[in-house]
Amino acid sequence: GGEGMLGHGDEQIQSQSLPMRIEALAGQRVVAVSASLLHSLALTANGDVWSWGWGGEGQLGHGDEQNQLLPRKIEALAGHRVVAVSAGQHHGLAITADGGVWSWGFGGDGRLGHGDRQSQWQPKKV
Repeated sequence: GGEGMLGHGDEQIQSQSLPMRIEALAGQRVVAVSASLLHSLALTANGDVWSWGWGGEGQLGHGDEQNQLLPRKIEALAGHRVVAVSAGQHHGLAITADGGVWSWGFGGDGRLGHGDRQSQWQPKKV
């Protein structure tokens, strides 16, 4: 659970051997989740995307490299109905209802699909 990876609000590295509800998402209807080694994404029924964990490469999509101990809504995707998400090792991806693909995080090796190797700290349409 170090760096907030489990979304329970703590930074300490500790294992959680039993499933534990993420209270910060209690009022949300989560329809999908995707977890990477150091961060996670959740998609809600209304198309919002939430992220938490280690943010060192901008992969949380909040415009910075800050860790998030609790799930935080990715405001840059507001107004775009997201229907699917995927958490890569140091990046994130979202598909919107209109068929758009958005990516953010570490851009090395061209992994974000923007034709360059630039990192994006907020979602950018491919």
